[in-house]
Amino acid sequence: MTFFDNLAEKTHQDFETRHLVREDALKQTRLLTRCSANAIRAIHRDERDVAEENMLAGRKIVDDLKKSVEPYPEIYFSGYTQDALKEFVEARLTIAFLNNEELPMPEDMGIEYATYIRGLAETIGEMRRRCMDILRQGYSDEAERLLSLMDDIYAILVTLDYPDAITYGLRRQTDMVRGIIERTRADLTLALREQRLQQSLHEFEQRINGNGQG
Repeated sequence: MTFFDNLAEKTHQDFETRHLVREDALKQTRLLTRCSANAIRAIHRDERDVAEENMLAGRKIVDDLKKSVEPYPEIYFSGYTQDALKEFVEARLTIAFLNNEELPMPEDMGIEYATYIRGLAETIGEMRRRCMDILRQGYSDEAERLLSLMDDIYAILVTLDYPDAITYGLRRQTDMVRGIIERTRADLTLALREQRLQQSLHEFEQRINGNGQG
């Protein structure tokens, strides 16, 4: 066998192995994204058991995925893999925020900090969604709690002024987060004013009715 024959054969073997690993990783990331989305959907419906079932399934996928691509860091750190892990982080943290639970750190989840922070930023949209659901029933302290958490997250994001090569595009996410928080704060302020106005009108009507009966 000539040098070039040997080179071609080994290159084909290497590429074929990487191709199979990549195809399997793509399949696993699609499943992970689906589990994460289902978990978020369930927690918004207050179906906590369903949400946790999906998170357990997602945790197994994460472990299997990391093990299968460990010899191939270029696949693990590729966009589609890290994006799926980001979705998993978003689901885990959204559940914790909405249930007012303790938050896991990146190392607790086995996730890189950059991916964890991107997932954290994504929870802002889910908390706004919950705030809007709450405001349909009227203003409440729970909406204020969520808004406070959103402010805390933004306070962290604005300090992470590093190149996109380090943060995977976090700056763009931070700009979007600011807009979402501003809209949410405006919605909560309006709801609070309406509630206070309604309360004042109710108290005024009671006084008028009381005076009329006297």
